Amino acid sequence: MITYAEIDGFKNLSGIAFEPDSKYNIIVGPNAQGKTNLLEALWILSGCRSFRGSKERDYIALDGSRMSAKIKIRDLVREQRIELDMSRSTASPKTILLNGVKQKGSRALFDVFKCIAFIPDDTEIIKGSPEKRRSFIDMAASQLNPVFVVHINKYNAIMDQRNALLKEIMQGNAPAAVLEIWDRQAAHEGALISYMRNEYVGRINEICGRLYRTISGGSEELELEYKSNIFRPEDFEKPCGEEAYEQYFQKLRDTAEYDIRTGITHAGANRDEIPIKINGVSARDYGSQGQIKSAALVMKLAQAEIYKKRSKEPPVVFLDDVMGELDETRQKFVFDIIKGMQVFITTPNESALLPEIEGKIMRMSGGRLTEEN
Repeated sequence: MITYAEIDGFKNLSGIAFEPDSKYNIIVGPNAQGKTNLLEALWILSGCRSFRGSKERDYIALDGSRMSAKIKIRDLVREQRIELDMSRSTASPKTILLNGVKQKGSRALFDVFKCIAFIPDDTEIIKGSPEKRRSFIDMAASQLNPVFVVHINKYNAIMDQRNALLKEIMQGNAPAAVLEIWDRQAAHEGALISYMRNEYVGRINEICGRLYRTISGGSEELELEYKSNIFRPEDFEKPCGEEAYEQYFQKLRDTAEYDIRTGITHAGANRDEIPIKINGVSARDYGSQGQIKSAALVMKLAQAEIYKKRSKEPPVVFLDDVMGELDETRQKFVFDIIKGMQVFITTPNESALLPEIEGKIMRMSGGRLTEEN
């Protein structure tokens, strides 16, 4: 739970300091005043990339030279502090402090601050590219097991090296035999990622099915499936070990010649898909706008429910301009799932929210935040 937040110089935000309510925090204001920027600034302190896809260089205001964001977080054990400072200076462009100790990167923050964001663009999880679905599953699974982040980062680095090497081989600047070294490493990390994804998809599928039946009045079924580019469903019944690594490695060897001709890797965890179906039909290809919105909402709610069950500490929840689009029934459905969590809600009109949602009301105007009594 966030007990204190201070933000200055992040995009249009200026001089913000407040103590959030332990339950509901309602940030009200017209569009383009900084409501989403506030949630984004808090979100990046979790160690995650911006949920809006913003580049780090864009965090600092156009007419500014630096930005800072600080929060205090209290759990069942202690209070911790996270601080992020960024400057346009090339000498010291970014500093991350955890409890006053300088960090080499944002990895440690991911273990400390857990949050889940609901944003209008969440529909891309359903209707977007396979990469969108992989990214969602990877981040959600990483919240349960932060070691997953290490494997993902290592795998991505290996893939970058492998693809660069493929181009060198294609141009005759490197021997093809060198590729096997990277394939061994990719096989180990890729197999671990595949098994982790399969486990999480199985878990979230069960909860999504139950929640979607509820939100659709029992008339529709939502189903998620994990389709590995390497493994068959029955392969996951065996443990992830040498046999799995070898299977992954042989797949890379089988496609190596084609990869060299094209200069890119065609097999592996980077080609996985997570099909999402409603009543047995692809939601991406045939889902209505209402079905896609409901499916995305259910997936995020399932993520929150899984984390709440697995952890003694519930995640902090950000609802960015989504509640006003939901009818009363769906709003109650959402709040039944996230009750007991600290929630930040942005809305242009607080009257669109359920009257029982009571908490601290703050108004955003021109990047500045004022609290109401």
